[in-house]
Amino acid sequence: MEIVIKHTKSKYLEILSLLDLDNIHETFKRFSSIKEPLEAKIFAVNESISSYQLSKLKNHFDKINISSLCIYSNNRNTIISGKSLKINSAFIEEQEIKNKLLLFDSKKKDDILHKGTVRSGERLSSNGNLCIIGDVNPGAIVSANKNIYVWGKLLGIAFAGKSGNKSASIASLYLKPLQLRIADVIAIGPKDKPKNSYPEIAVIDKQTIIIKPHLIENKN
Repeated sequence: MEIVIKHTKSKYLEILSLLDLDNIHETFKRFSSIKEPLEAKIFAVNESISSYQLSKLKNHFDKINISSLCIYSNNRNTIISGKSLKINSAFIEEQEIKNKLLLFDSKKKDDILHKGTVRSGERLSSNGNLCIIGDVNPGAIVSANKNIYVWGKLLGIAFAGKSGNKSASIASLYLKPLQLRIADVIAIGPKDKPKNSYPEIAVIDKQTIIIKPHLIENKN
C-alpha cells in the first residue's frame, strides 16, 4: 500500500509505503504539527484491505489535518471496504494505479531530511541524498539515489546509489544494519556491535562494501 500525502496548495510532500498497518502511529505523528490542509491518496495494487484495517488507518488520518481522502485500487474488496467507511473510492486498473504513482514519484524532492524513527515495515526513499535524524529499526528499508546519512542507529536495510552511483555511501553514528547495498553491490551487516564511539561509513572498494571510520579532517 502506497500513501501520498501532500499540501492542498503545493507539490508532492511525501509517499509512504505501509507494510504493517498495526505499526503506523509514528508514521503519522510527524504530520500532526502541519497546520495547512493535507490531501491523502491511498494506492492499493492487488491488495485486499478490510474495513477494519481501513478504519484503523482512517483514525490516524482523523488526527491530522486531512481535508481530502481517497482510495485507488484494482481490488473490489478494498473498494467495498472504503465505501462502507464513506471514503471516496475508485476502482481502476493496475497499470493506471502505477502510472499515477509514477507521476507523484517524479515530483519527489531531490534531497530529503527525515526527523524521527523509521520503524519496522516502513520504507523511506529519496531521489537525492537521504538524511535521517533518528534510528532506522530492523525491518525498515531506507534508500536513496545518492548518499544516506543516519544521525542515530542504522539497524534495518539501507540502499544507496539506487541509480547505479558506485561512489555513493552510507554513514551512521551506529552502523549495524541487516543489509547494505550500494549500486549493485550487496553486503550483509556486521554480526558484532560497533565497538567505536565515532561514526562509520560504508563505501565500495574494489567491488566490495567496506566499513571505515567517518572522521572529518581538520584542514587548519
